[in-house]
Amino acid sequence: MARYEAIKEIMDNIEDELVVCNIGYTSRELYEINDRSKNFYMLGSMGLASSIGLGLAIAKPHEKVVVIDGDGSLLMNMSSLVTIFANNPSNLTWILINNGAYGSDDKQNTYSKSVDFVNIAKSIGFKNIHYYDEIDLKEIINSDDASFIVYNTDAGNSDVAQIDLDPITIKERFIKSI
Repeated sequence: MARYEAIKEIMDNIEDELVVCNIGYTSRELYEINDRSKNFYMLGSMGLASSIGLGLAIAKPHEKVVVIDGDGSLLMNMSSLVTIFANNPSNLTWILINNGAYGSDDKQNTYSKSVDFVNIAKSIGFKNIHYYDEIDLKEIINSDDASFIVYNTDAGNSDVAQIDLDPITIKERFIKSI
């Protein structure tokens, strides 16, 4: 499965949730698949989609928050696993797309092929941890614990255009939607 297909599958299960998306091609693919005001596209700040998602989940406890993240970004901010577990926001679903490469340059591999993110999340204490092919995503989003889901995908970027919204527009329309 390519990352583009994984994002399409994820968005087929999204209704009114707030979505925070990782930088680069991941955001560009999401923008092409299903642009909406409740999507927050990261245009920088690698490794911080999960932290922004946690802040939203805490600030908006009655809103469901879905983070679409990448393996390179998680490796850059591994402490977010501990921080999110410690806060355990029941309204947060963190989806890791593990393609073994930095998405903005699919020629540079990450070290994620030798990392078992599911076991790391389990060792921290997460209870609601799954691989995408063994779950009903809607059910996981509506569960009562912070959730961590891993999509293992092939490396590679889709031929998608740049996001034609500037950062201020992205921020303002997102804030207005929440």
